[in-house]
Amino acid sequence: MLDIKQIRNNFDAVETKLKTRGVSSEQLYELRDFDAKRRELIIETEALKKERNDASEAIGLAKRNKEDASGAIAKMQEVSSHIKALDTELAVFDEKVTAIIERLPNLPADDVPVGADEDDNVEVRRVGEIPTFDFEPQAHWDLGEKLGILDWERGAKVTGSRFLFYKGLGARLERALYNFMLDEHAKEGYTEMITPYMVNQDSMYGTGQYPKFKEDTFELTDDRGFVLIPTAEVPLTNYYRDEIIDGAELPIYFTAMSPSFRSEAGSAGRDTRGLIRLHQFHKVEMVKFSKPEDSYKELDKMVENAGNILEKLGLAYRVVALSTGDMGFSAAKTFDLEVWIPAQNTYREISSCSNTEDFQARRAQIRYRDEDGKTQLLHTLNGSGLAVGRTVAAILENYQNADGSVTVPEVLRPYLGGVEVIK
Repeated sequence: MLDIKQIRNNFDAVETKLKTRGVSSEQLYELRDFDAKRRELIIETEALKKERNDASEAIGLAKRNKEDASGAIAKMQEVSSHIKALDTELAVFDEKVTAIIERLPNLPADDVPVGADEDDNVEVRRVGEIPTFDFEPQAHWDLGEKLGILDWERGAKVTGSRFLFYKGLGARLERALYNFMLDEHAKEGYTEMITPYMVNQDSMYGTGQYPKFKEDTFELTDDRGFVLIPTAEVPLTNYYRDEIIDGAELPIYFTAMSPSFRSEAGSAGRDTRGLIRLHQFHKVEMVKFSKPEDSYKELDKMVENAGNILEKLGLAYRVVALSTGDMGFSAAKTFDLEVWIPAQNTYREISSCSNTEDFQARRAQIRYRDEDGKTQLLHTLNGSGLAVGRTVAAILENYQNADGSVTVPEVLRPYLGGVEVIK
């Protein structure tokens, strides 16, 4: 969540930045008007409360002196009634301000490319060699079906579209991948976690999914208000919600493998085949808690951590800086890592690493105590390390052979009991 004081004191700069994220000036003008009215009411209420306190003291003095206090009492009752009416009006404007500000996206960092959508993203670098084939490469969904390791038909029968069964070496490959990823992140100092797979709505609010993006989630219909997590970012970031961390402990690194549940409400018709866009998938997540002055250094390291996985798997990828129009709601700056998918002859996102600065920390009230003993909002970061199903897709396509078999990357073979080829 943005700081209302920052909006108030730097309105023109905030307006300019939020315009690049699709926020209308009219919405910001409305927020400014509501905030101004709210502040007027606060000043008026505080003045009346002082008047009431003064009257209360006068009444007490009159009673002690055995003087008539009826006039002062009537005046205090009148003031109290006025305060009550103003408090009611103030609550309305508090709600109006909150309703707007909690739906405003984060301010982009100064060096984020300005643009409308993914077409305006900027490529930073390419890593690895794109494989060449002396045969027509197959799509991973066809390879998986022919090898008997991915069963789309029964997934759809048992649940519905965009669900599947991993089978045999397919299931073992998925498990090998997330164990490998977790082991690699542990080497980089991440603490491995097993999180709840359901969270409450306060947690969804803390990381910015609620209230704006409710339609993208699977919410349980009972009265407990639990939500299936869209990513382990939510429970990991909320681990410290409403807490104050000793600044000497920062930075703190967490990693976790979890299922992710997404309704994909805003992506109807996109990637309806394959492992790219499912309603349920596994993902290894990285989350960091950092002092503000260190957070962009930590973002660069997080991108390196995700890239390390792809490089050890021998997969070609590129890093792109997302434009203002393509970044996620909570992000101040995001780098995507996109892996090469041969059958589509293009790079596809496999990791998204973001610095949210203090946006999530303000919503979730995650703070740290600095060297002077003062409490400050910290910065939170999150990134995929990696999306496991998309990594399976990349391996099947990049390591496929002319006979339809798939060579297992060397680093995964110990996790698969020495299996070298899936055939």
